[in-house]
Amino acid sequence: MPELDLLSRLLHRDGLMLVVDKPAGLPVHRGPKGGDNLEDHFDQLRFGLPRAPALAHRLDKDTSGCLVLGRHRKALERLGKLFKSGRIQKTYWAVVEGRPAEEEGDIDLALGRLDADRGWWMQVDPLGLPSRTSWRVLGRGVDPRYGDLALLELRPHTGRTHQLRVHCQAMGWPILGDPVYGGGRRPGAEPLHLHARAIIIPMQENKPPVEAKAAPPTHMAAAMAVCGYAPGQNREQGK
Repeated sequence: MPELDLLSRLLHRDGLMLVVDKPAGLPVHRGPKGGDNLEDHFDQLRFGLPRAPALAHRLDKDTSGCLVLGRHRKALERLGKLFKSGRIQKTYWAVVEGRPAEEEGDIDLALGRLDADRGWWMQVDPLGLPSRTSWRVLGRGVDPRYGDLALLELRPHTGRTHQLRVHCQAMGWPILGDPVYGGGRRPGAEPLHLHARAIIIPMQENKPPVEAKAAPPTHMAAAMAVCGYAPGQNREQGK
């Protein structure tokens, strides 16, 4: 398998951390069955350090976009505390099937495991862990194959497994191409349309936070265009 060029996907680099644009369809670490994964390519990102960087958090295999790596142990400890305390701001873009009734809102639904045999599969569960997501419509459209579509900005305030995917499904607008919680199991279905668009990391108290953005992947371009998005547009919050 050809070497993945992570240098060309580097969004930010400093002495403590890196932010890379993770490609969709590649798991971040090796699973029980082996196979190619992002971690196997981290040696490209040593930049003179004795060890390769390590994952500070995770993205699903089929999710693209901003992924943070710590360059050494102390940096990873700091990043771990920031993620756990919710101080890192994450923004995702998703194309969903359906028509949200409002233009923005909050989803406050606790999540728990679907069952012990499903591993990472999750469901809305009143007895589960608190989970909250803010959302905003960036565009709407109608696709001849899927009907109503909407491009959403999603901001998770908690970091539960599959949180955005389950929250969107629970609202009646699953993410396009979701093979677990949406219609992604249909023959010829689209890949998952979920992208980690931006991240803001207050890494050092006496310095401005690190900000990084990743351009949407090519497989989302057609559905985003249906929703009125064109490359180069700036629709982020407050812009």
